[in-house]
Amino acid sequence: MMDRLLTVDEAAEQLGTTSRFPRRLIAERRIRFVRVGRHVRIPASALSELIERGTVEPRRS
Repeated sequence: MMDRLLTVDEAAEQLGTTSRFPRRLIAERRIRFVRVGRHVRIPASALSELIERGTVEPRRS
């Protein structure tokens, strides 16, 4: 099954940030992305992976 490809603005909306943040992630190669002609798209699963990598679990006492 093919992953949904998000625009930079859609990715930013899902992350709750401005479009500048996903553009920086792309420029720094910190997130997977797809070039479609001159357009850049971010697979929805790449956002999930980014969130999972950044998730910090609470300490257990």
